[in-house]
Amino acid sequence: MTAEATRLAQVRFAWLTDSTRVNRLLGAAFEREKHATHVRRTHQLHGRFENTYIDADWIPEIKSVLRFALDNARAALARKRLRHGFWFNEMAPGDRTSLHAHEELDELLSAVYYARCSDDSGDLILHDDNARIVVTPREGMLVLFPPDLPHEVTENRSDTTRLSVAFNFGPWRRSG
Repeated sequence: MTAEATRLAQVRFAWLTDSTRVNRLLGAAFEREKHATHVRRTHQLHGRFENTYIDADWIPEIKSVLRFALDNARAALARKRLRHGFWFNEMAPGDRTSLHAHEELDELLSAVYYARCSDDSGDLILHDDNARIVVTPREGMLVLFPPDLPHEVTENRSDTTRLSVAFNFGPWRRSG
């Protein structure tokens, strides 16, 4: 098996069973909080901020998605304890996300959860040299992948705004 095949073989998919209710609540909470003063935005590219950080204390509706993503990351990495961070990615019609990877620190796994998306709202493309996986997003789907795997999102050609939650998981550290 080639190195490319090995890394692409690490891509995993999971589905949140109660996603319709969870996504409705999460989407409403995101709309409620996204312009608050406690929100932090980063990565201004292509005329928009790609990352919107809202602490879980301000948006408790995220907790079931966090638990779902963390449980799947633990299973994928065979680790009971993991550190994690998350951020929202809101893509209006015409938006896209440039090719990048998540290897800034000591991440072990990255993931994306789709809370709101319609047909043609932009595919996730995972690249590995000459190989690639194209993922068409569906509400309630979680995609887990190696953090150093370059990825991008194609243009949202729908007439609706897409909302996803991105995650990074790393080794757990005792605080204090």
